[in-house]
Amino acid sequence: MQVQLNKQLISSRLKNVYDGWRNASQNDEYGSIADAEALLLLSGDPAGEDEPVRKGTAFQTWLLGYEFPSTLLLFQKDKLLILCSASKAKFLHQIKEGNPPVPVEILVQAKAKEPPSGALPKFVEAFTSFKRVGSLVKEVCTGKLMTEWEQGVSKADNKPELVDMAPALSAFMAVKDEEEMKCIRTAANLTSTLLVHHIVLKLEMILDKEAKITHEQFATQIEARLGSGEGEVAKGPDMKVWSKGRGLNDVDWASTEFCYSPIIQSRSTTTGYDLRSTAESSSDTIAHKGVFLIAVGMRYKGYCANLGRSIIVDPSKEQEAIYNLLLSMQSEMLKEIKDGVSAREVYQRALDIVKKEKPELEKNFVKNAGFGTGVEFRDSAYLLSSKNSKRLKTDMVLNLSLGFSDLLDDNGKKYALHIVDTIRVGADRSTLLTEGAKSTKDTLFFLNPENEIEVEEDKPSKPSKKAPVKPLVNGSPIKNKTVGGKVLRNKTRSAAQEEVLMTAAAKIKEHQQQLHEGLQSAGLAKYSRRCALLREVESLRICVDRKAQTIVLPVHGFAVPFHINTIKNVSKNDEGDYTYLRINFQTPGQLAGKKDDTPFEDPDSTFIRSVTYRSSDGHRFDTISKQITDLKKEVNKREQQKKEMADVIEQDVLLEIKGRRAHKLPEVFVRPALDGKRLPGEVEIHQNGLRYQSPMGSQKIDVLFTNIKHLFFQPCDKELMVIVHIHLRAPIMIGKKKAHDIQFFREASDVQFDETGNRKRKHRYGDEDEIEMEQQERKRRQMLNKEFKLFAERVAEAASTSMGETLEVDIPFRELSFEGVPFRTNVRLQPTTECLVHLIDPPFLVVTLNEIEIASLERVQFSLKQFDLVLIFKDFTKAPLHINSIPSGQLDDVKNWLDSVDIPLGEGPVNLNWGPIMKTINESPYDFFQQGGWRSFLGGGDADHCSQSDADVGSDSESEFEADPEELQSEESSADASEYDGSDASDDSGSGSGYDDDSDDGDDWEELERKAAKCTYIDHRPSFLILICKPADSKRAAEAKGTRGDSESDDDRPKKKKVAAKPKTNGKSKKR
Repeated sequence: MQVQLNKQLISSRLKNVYDGWRNASQNDEYGSIADAEALLLLSGDPAGEDEPVRKGTAFQTWLLGYEFPSTLLLFQKDKLLILCSASKAKFLHQIKEGNPPVPVEILVQAKAKEPPSGALPKFVEAFTSFKRVGSLVKEVCTGKLMTEWEQGVSKADNKPELVDMAPALSAFMAVKDEEEMKCIRTAANLTSTLLVHHIVLKLEMILDKEAKITHEQFATQIEARLGSGEGEVAKGPDMKVWSKGRGLNDVDWASTEFCYSPIIQSRSTTTGYDLRSTAESSSDTIAHKGVFLIAVGMRYKGYCANLGRSIIVDPSKEQEAIYNLLLSMQSEMLKEIKDGVSAREVYQRALDIVKKEKPELEKNFVKNAGFGTGVEFRDSAYLLSSKNSKRLKTDMVLNLSLGFSDLLDDNGKKYALHIVDTIRVGADRSTLLTEGAKSTKDTLFFLNPENEIEVEEDKPSKPSKKAPVKPLVNGSPIKNKTVGGKVLRNKTRSAAQEEVLMTAAAKIKEHQQQLHEGLQSAGLAKYSRRCALLREVESLRICVDRKAQTIVLPVHGFAVPFHINTIKNVSKNDEGDYTYLRINFQTPGQLAGKKDDTPFEDPDSTFIRSVTYRSSDGHRFDTISKQITDLKKEVNKREQQKKEMADVIEQDVLLEIKGRRAHKLPEVFVRPALDGKRLPGEVEIHQNGLRYQSPMGSQKIDVLFTNIKHLFFQPCDKELMVIVHIHLRAPIMIGKKKAHDIQFFREASDVQFDETGNRKRKHRYGDEDEIEMEQQERKRRQMLNKEFKLFAERVAEAASTSMGETLEVDIPFRELSFEGVPFRTNVRLQPTTECLVHLIDPPFLVVTLNEIEIASLERVQFSLKQFDLVLIFKDFTKAPLHINSIPSGQLDDVKNWLDSVDIPLGEGPVNLNWGPIMKTINESPYDFFQQGGWRSFLGGGDADHCSQSDADVGSDSESEFEADPEELQSEESSADASEYDGSDASDDSGSGSGYDDDSDDGDDWEELERKAAKCTYIDHRPSFLILICKPADSKRAAEAKGTRGDSESDDDRPKKKKVAAKPKTNGKSKKR
């Protein structure tokens, strides 16, 4: 039998429980269970590591010596009823052998595969037979047994009244026996040893060397003294520290743990000083001056001990006085805390000392002076506060915590001080269980002692061999008040020159402080009334307020501010001796390209279009013009960056895998690259995502499975690298850049390979070495492919398990690849099962096939060696993707691939201006599809219809609407700024006279160039005509709308020249 229960101890504590229960009416401490007919103690699944110990678990551990999860205890007046599993029953049967004060009956639950037993119904029946039962009503237990228990009780006809028995359980556990005191003494010795022989020495070293370390890292190093790691890399306790403690030779280290993570606080802690035991060490770097608060607690065999200290570097007189007050107060409280004293009297006595010594600190004193401790770290039933009337008894163990919070130092910054120790209540006085590092010589550190500087100045040739570690008689090195103190070594062993420089630096600092105070007071007086306005406003001059992004203009004797977004542009002209500055504003009705969509609350209101100022100071207007232009650019740039970052998400926290080692892919590079030197790192698979860790551990990238849209694996066959590529659903920030794709790769080529083979050819004259190297190269590539593919499959498996949705690894098909220019360079595009990708070089391209509405093949002509592919997405608000310069020899391959993945396609001989086209479609998609949609526009899927339409139009009409490639290229670059207007399209398409060769003469070249300049783009497809006019000709386009069928509309269309025909002028001259 592995676990041996202390039967005699259990029987003794059972007797205390029943004796206290029977005499509860005569003892106020057990008054909560005086009328209870039974006591119910529930225990479900074990609590998490970060959760505090529950009172029910603490009482079970105190009574039985161990924690028994999923076990129910019902204390009846005549017996003890226990419900548990068969395995726990084997251990609990030992209680019957220890002569318990009442019979013990154990009900055994059936195992999972066995038929249900009547144990639980019998236990429920016994529970419901009582009318009033004591229980821990505030505790909530979970687990399978608790669910079955609640179901059984809910079905019962009679349910007893539940009363809270927590105060009674605290009273049972408050007074400690000798076995408990042994455990608490060991826990106290462990805590004191860790403080004196590690924490204080380590902190002194950090301050001495001015090391940069965070509070959290320091706390982690302290925790590591008990051991760290698991499995083969596990480290045991640091015996260099523990061997210096007393009575720690026979410690059971498996039963030793921290009550909480050690708490380290300094003045650099962003959250401020916190005296509560629930505070945490922050990730801020430890300051090297000021007040340091330390709190650490150890638990041994379930029993707790706790202490806290204050370390002050370069203390002020006020800080020394307050710390000395805490020391004297603790000494006085040890005399006051004794048998029979109430918790209220203890706190009131401490408060009286504060009122007597320093009444101004009464508001800063802690709200309670400590609490009871033991198996339960903080027993609130014995809180030393002004409202608790509970009496203290001999052999109780308390955590005495004295301190002041929200104190202000000489610079106006807040700080706190505390002294915390674990004490034992005695008959006449209390005794300390924790000790060490409390006196002023251990806790006060001083900088730049003046006595050493004087010695070095008097005797520069004989410097002091050893820095004084003790202060002068009846005085500290600087303050001349405190009896004890420490001196940091690197501050006292400096050379005389350095000390002089530091003295000079102190004088400069003091003088600078005075200057800054004067500057502050002058600034408050200067800007107290007109802090929001610039100085130039008073003189009614034009000024630019960059902070408020406002231009202040003088208008009729008033300074009128205009936000930079209301200004369109600014221009400056020199005329004679004067310079004119014209400021143009954004107003409705202007054809201003991108700004045409600027919203106005009431477009019918009266707007100022421009304001002009005249001045003889041309240089000032140059400066103002430049300031306004720069501010305009800066605001536009900021808005653009904000728009770009609008879709960036902040991912949830990555849950690291526990219990086993995470799957890793070592020696891989990442793109986008992290800051710093390019070194390979490793990728790990965790519970809900991936983590890339840089070699030094300073940088990392987390990718959650829920943000992975596509996962690709590209082997290194015919490539220089093997790749695992992740395309994200929403971009994330990597450094200062936005990333839609994250790629992990390893180069497949061996950089150390000598292609010349000079070294081996000295001994070999054949090609055997080259053949061997080629075989090794193939083998290495196969191993790389296998390793990366296995990792990608593990990622897909982990993501599918985490999300509940299937994520599959996609592999590019190189045999279906084709070349094109999606961005600026010619690359190889490879289809996959779900996407079209380019993964070799950034910028990467990942296009999801099911998001494509239709594909348009452009510039498909027999005379051209290349064609373009335009992919229009189902989301019409998304700009189409252009893939240019695809070799014409791959046209059939591209068509076959698009057809195989069920993507509709259209084909045309010229490029289309997709900016205005998509704008028109977005205005009314229903009208677009009602007019025939893509089928009639691109002619896709209906060859007969297209050929018939082409035959009707004639061969001449094709040449009419084809645009010159160079012109189209320039028009594409300015597509966003072009204005779309389809009013003239119906006019041209409705007139048939333009196709009659005998109707009239064609225009000359000057006329054709003039008309071509009017139109940004013109294209003709069956039943869909687009004509986009420049803003200057919008009026003429509107007039042409009312003259449909006139020869004037025919003249606007270019035709072939005929010598015999006469032009139809309709009474208008062509020359202008």
